[in-house]
Amino acid sequence: MDGKCVDSAPRHPAQWPPVTSSELWTRATADRYDAEETGMSSAAVLGPTLAFLTDLAGDGRALEFAIGTGRVGVPLRERGVPVVGIELSEHMAAVLRRKIDEGTLPVTIGDMATTVVAGEFTLVYLVYNTITNLLTQDEQVECFRNAARHLEPGGRFVVELGVPPLRFLPPGQVAVPFDVSELHLGFDTLDLVEQILVSHHFTRDGNDGRYRRGTSRHRYAWPAELDLMARIAGLELERRVADWDGAPFTQDSAKHISVWRKPT
Repeated sequence: MDGKCVDSAPRHPAQWPPVTSSELWTRATADRYDAEETGMSSAAVLGPTLAFLTDLAGDGRALEFAIGTGRVGVPLRERGVPVVGIELSEHMAAVLRRKIDEGTLPVTIGDMATTVVAGEFTLVYLVYNTITNLLTQDEQVECFRNAARHLEPGGRFVVELGVPPLRFLPPGQVAVPFDVSELHLGFDTLDLVEQILVSHHFTRDGNDGRYRRGTSRHRYAWPAELDLMARIAGLELERRVADWDGAPFTQDSAKHISVWRKPT
């Protein structure tokens, strides 16, 4: 563990508490994930993402927390960046394994807050709001600490995360729609006390007019809260932008890409 962390003494991996709050992807949801996220796999979305991460990785290795089916990790590896992954769901990892072999892109099954892999990395990254899968503040802090322990001095931790949509809540309401289309209806309900957001999805299933319902829980966090987590882990904010193209982050931004650096 990095000596700049606030822990009084380094802990052996066996002492790090397992993270149990994250919801697991089932085989069925993992098998249809790529088909339902085609937009996020388009060149328009992935191009800037891969360019941003490739630049930060430089000549070093990259570690992706919650690598999933490899939407980002596989094409990043194809760009020449050595990528290692950590993934909680064996079913998601199995989908990734259909695309690329273990020797080319190793994946360790485990949670992103406590699972440790060998070696140091110039880049650790966590995309598409996935840090919110950790449902407590303590677990999110441990995620930052885990990133820090994997980074070499001068390495970066990158998080892509939406800004909590609280300003869109009318007085007395707890739900905010985020997608209303022919094939999908999505809205979030928010518990403002516990900082828990539940995403509700109604997805058209086949051509018979039926819709499949799904929900997932997330713990939302503000950029300033993440900065404090980073400080606890011994990391320093280097920059924050509104998207992978590097647009300025403002009070109107719907999400942010934040980069924290491990001091040399």
